[in-house]
Amino acid sequence: MTVTLHVCITCRAGQPVLEGEAVPGARLHAALTAEPAPEGVRIVPVECLSACSNGAAVALSAPGCWTYVYGQMSDADAPEILAGAAAYAATTDGIVPWRERVQIFRKRSLARIPPIG
Repeated sequence: MTVTLHVCITCRAGQPVLEGEAVPGARLHAALTAEPAPEGVRIVPVECLSACSNGAAVALSAPGCWTYVYGQMSDADAPEILAGAAAYAATTDGIVPWRERVQIFRKRSLARIPPIG
């Protein structure tokens, strides 16, 4: 199954950003795409996940699966985000058992949305 890792590229993460400087969300996207994505994971930039007070934000989704939104991410979190996305891709329903979730996904979950349909 292919899953989508959405990355908010406009997220300022509550920080002032100087003109010409990349916002935290764009830096996170760059870090996540610096290496090939894990098997079954597609990384897609989006303009807003409406998690502005908890940015930078990412979301994991797949057809027929639970969707998760995570916040307070930074480019330093990229390896752990990718590991978490790989674990999500290995499920049939989007639910990674709590003890198997990467630490940042245990602590920084903003929303869990049921499958559509």
